[in-house]
Amino acid sequence: MRSLELKTYPEPCLRIKTKRVEKFDRSLKDILKEMSDIMYPSGGIGLAATQVGLGLDILIADIGEGLRAFINPEVVETSGRKTVLEEGCLSLPGVTVEVPRPERIKVKALDEKGEAFVKMYDGLMAKVLQHEIDHLSGKLIIDYLNPVRAFFAKRKLVRSKREAVRE
Repeated sequence: MRSLELKTYPEPCLRIKTKRVEKFDRSLKDILKEMSDIMYPSGGIGLAATQVGLGLDILIADIGEGLRAFINPEVVETSGRKTVLEEGCLSLPGVTVEVPRPERIKVKALDEKGEAFVKMYDGLMAKVLQHEIDHLSGKLIIDYLNPVRAFFAKRKLVRSKREAVRE
């Protein structure tokens, strides 16, 4: 079994574009288990494979309705109306950003067995899925900030990472 760990900014793996998953085997089940073992104790409600250093099209989410795996997810439809939610991220500790996102999305993905599904999501689950799908293309919530605020957020993250390494 691998030994995955949560990656934090400025780790380069957070900026990669992921590759589609082709094999649905024991290894995938192990990855999903390890991701959930990281997400839950960290207090997260979503986690993308890039956040644990993997360049695969995998995310998990649980907003209190049970853990769901989304393999090779795609947003295939969005509502016209956008709403704003203040989002945090396990890979960007201490940073929150108000991000405008569509209120409803239709997602096409595969489950952990490789079975396809298409489902409409709204509310918090729609926001979580969009946040995690952003991760799969290397996009972070700080990318939604204006350049000045992004500069200060990045500087804060790098400083706190350096201080954590010193301790």
